[in-house]
Amino acid sequence: MFRLWKIAYRDLGRNRRRSLLTLVAVALGLALLILMTGLIEGAVESSMENNIRLQTGHLQLREESYEEDKLSLAWEDLLDSAQGLADQLQALESVQVASPVLWAGGIVGTSEESVGVRVIGIDTLSEASAPFREGVVAGEFLSPDDRSGILMGKRLADSLELTAGQDVSLLVSTSDGEPDEAIFTIRGLYATGVPTYDDTTIFLPLPKAQSFTRTEGRASAIFALLYDREQAGALAASLVAPGIEVVTWRDLNQTILQAVETSMGIMYLMYLVVLAVVAVVIANTLLMAVFERTREMGILAALGMKGRQIMMMFLMEAGMLGVAGIVLGLLLGSLGVLYLATVGWHIGEIATVASASIAYGETIYGRFAPQEMAAVSVAALVIILLSSLYPAWFAARLEPIDALRTE
Repeated sequence: MFRLWKIAYRDLGRNRRRSLLTLVAVALGLALLILMTGLIEGAVESSMENNIRLQTGHLQLREESYEEDKLSLAWEDLLDSAQGLADQLQALESVQVASPVLWAGGIVGTSEESVGVRVIGIDTLSEASAPFREGVVAGEFLSPDDRSGILMGKRLADSLELTAGQDVSLLVSTSDGEPDEAIFTIRGLYATGVPTYDDTTIFLPLPKAQSFTRTEGRASAIFALLYDREQAGALAASLVAPGIEVVTWRDLNQTILQAVETSMGIMYLMYLVVLAVVAVVIANTLLMAVFERTREMGILAALGMKGRQIMMMFLMEAGMLGVAGIVLGLLLGSLGVLYLATVGWHIGEIATVASASIAYGETIYGRFAPQEMAAVSVAALVIILLSSLYPAWFAARLEPIDALRTE
């Protein structure tokens, strides 16, 4: 067996340029797959994390009759004694933070322009508001007792040519169905890095939002973050109560989960295409080697080498090319993912074309996916060996006399 390995290794060195080009083709194909996998994994996971921390949380409690798409403010659709429910929820060991939130539709306007926005009343002291508190880039964050200030996304403010300290008109729908309008001062501007969110969302302290919308202390939902999001299902089951709907991050992020299924299908198709190209390259390399060494195969057969040994020798050549290419591909692909994980890929305004329910940031960061890397590496090696079967079989079935007559 060692002699066969030695002969196979020597044969690879006969045409070093061809062997090197084949190895590079395998490496670049695998590196491309690893890079794309890391980019897709990073984009999907960062979108999910953004959606959870900014919009859905890991868990929400709300009235069964509440319809989020309608942003209903009718009393029968809102939670009464919301703060008490939030305190009870936060007392649970698995809950990191729980806070009442009020959602409403509105229109913010200046003397020259107006735009539709989503108005959110938040507990400004809660950790649930940390992304907005930490994202303030101008002015200051809201205080709990502020009755005339709002927090606006910097992108929205820039589009309206506004800055912190200026006054704007805000019109909102109310619980009785009648709109109400008031003048507010922009206390601060925030930037979460998610354009679809920063373009459309403004914040009020929860007490002011409740009085402005005439909801009298009620809330649209209890927004909760858990220490481990995988516990959301079990916790939701334990919180079931009459009239209360408990929804998890999976229920609230169906758009992203469906996008994951689609992206995985596309990714697997890309795997097949790239690996098929690699397989053709390997098969072509070995077939050329067989044609060039036909006479040598005849001599080896005449000296007593069996057909299965000749076949094994070519499989060993393919295996060595495959393993070397895979190792180099893993190195190049990992370096590419490391770059994306560190520096990221700035997509800028492209993020604004995404659905509001898919919170892409302006920069997408890669993420290592060890299981996918291992799977694609094994798949590449298997396909390389399979693609080498025909050239190896072709070499093994050559008749010694016919092979020796070959010039």
